[in-house]
Amino acid sequence: MLVNITISDLAVVDQLDLDLEPGMSVLTGETGAGKSILLTALGLALGDRADSGYIRPNCKRAEINIEFDLHDAPAAQNWLQENELDDEQHCLIRRVINQDGRSKAYINNRPVTLQTLQDLSRQLVEIHGQHAHLTLLNGEEQRRLLDGFAANDNMLDELNAVYRSWNQSRRELDKLLKSRDDRNEREELLSYQLEELRHLDLDHFDYPALAEEHNTLANLGQILNVGQQQLDILYENEQQSVNQMLNHSIQALTDLSRYSSDLGAIAEQLNGAQIQIDEASHQLRRYLESQEADPQRLNWLDEEIGIVHNLTRKHHCEPEALPETALQMEQELNNLTHSDERIEALQQQCEQLLQKYRQQAEKLSRRRQQYGQQLSDRISAMIRDLGMPHGEFIVTVDYEENAKPTLNGNDRIEFLVSANPGLPAKPLAKVASGGELSRISLAIQVTTSTDKTTPTMIFDEVDSGIGGGIAEIVGQKMRSLSENRQVMCVTHLPQVAAQAHHHLFVAKNNNKNMTSSTVRSLSEDERISEIARMLGGVKLTEKTLAHAREMLNSGDSIQ
Repeated sequence: MLVNITISDLAVVDQLDLDLEPGMSVLTGETGAGKSILLTALGLALGDRADSGYIRPNCKRAEINIEFDLHDAPAAQNWLQENELDDEQHCLIRRVINQDGRSKAYINNRPVTLQTLQDLSRQLVEIHGQHAHLTLLNGEEQRRLLDGFAANDNMLDELNAVYRSWNQSRRELDKLLKSRDDRNEREELLSYQLEELRHLDLDHFDYPALAEEHNTLANLGQILNVGQQQLDILYENEQQSVNQMLNHSIQALTDLSRYSSDLGAIAEQLNGAQIQIDEASHQLRRYLESQEADPQRLNWLDEEIGIVHNLTRKHHCEPEALPETALQMEQELNNLTHSDERIEALQQQCEQLLQKYRQQAEKLSRRRQQYGQQLSDRISAMIRDLGMPHGEFIVTVDYEENAKPTLNGNDRIEFLVSANPGLPAKPLAKVASGGELSRISLAIQVTTSTDKTTPTMIFDEVDSGIGGGIAEIVGQKMRSLSENRQVMCVTHLPQVAAQAHHHLFVAKNNNKNMTSSTVRSLSEDERISEIARMLGGVKLTEKTLAHAREMLNSGDSIQ
């Protein structure tokens, strides 16, 4: 469960260090006091997207730390161990938001990605927002709620894996069938283009070497002429060669070395240079002697490089990529040549996967129908408790046997309701008023949460649109949920607040021209005053206080 939340410089919160208790806790306060900021902070700590707008004015960064006791969260413990982030029975999550909009997340003081943080959060907290009744009208949300209630995750994973395999095979089959009509024309074109490429002897194709040889032969006259000139300058001119001049310098400096040993060292360096020049001259001579004009070879190289350039323009690639281009064309040609065999194999594969999909989809549908009836009965009973005495909730699961496979099965799932006797059940959006929809939504959330293992549940004003005795029943339902988990509820209803084990109060302060909000736990006497305020009195009378005291005593008497 969530045991502590610490907030620094987040929106209207300057500093907050709040310990939380097991059971049911309510969060109340005047409108605009900042009740939502606590849930905003929790959302950010659990992986919601962040930006610099969350940072309190004139502050460099915002920081949220939340701590969980994992004794009641075995799934989270296992997840932390598998990801090597465990720290015995506690989990500390930290989120820092900087002025540049970037944020950092940590689990047990180890940096993690936002996705990793979100994966862990699903094991720890479940948040029901105040607009949950709007998403309830969406068909996919209704499907998700039923599957969650029926614990269909494993069956869905298996079914969707088959669907993806079938879909991939079907798309490949459709592509082959579509291309079969112009296959012969494509085969002829590929065969012709491959024959052109094979003239290049692609197994031994080396374009850089080919280009270098062509460049050498094309400029051989200049190479021989300039090369011989340099050989003369370096070595073969007996009167003015570099080698001869070095001889003179070495001899002169060697004679002078008897006067200074430093000159002897210089002479040695020049001697090394003369050896290098001698070696280079011999190599240059051997190279020039090995060169021989070959007009036929040059003509062949001209033609070959011309062919290469034409092919690169045709295939829109670099010369070095021609072998790979040919390989790809061979593979395509091979696929076309054997496409009939591949089509037949894919047709069989698609049929087998389709049969497997329909078997699993039908099995899933039967389970949905079974649990759909249970969910219908439970929610029907609960909405009657919530002020719809003749209400009937129906979950319909229609299996479309020959429909095209889709993700999550071939069922059309719809939530229907009849609010008055004698009237047929119709889709939620067509029969439920705002207040009725809020109550139905709350009934669904409470019902589908009963069998979940999430240790902490948060309800953000999901009781809007109801009041009076119904609100008291809502509070009782939430209190019953808290018997085996931690429940937190943001509410404006005194009937709900009176059912809580713990009461947190949000207050707004205006100090130093800067608004800030604080959250603190109320004592028993303070709870009476707050419940009385929520009952509707600017001025608290003894009568209102007595009513608040009675409501609290009534809530405490419920076990």
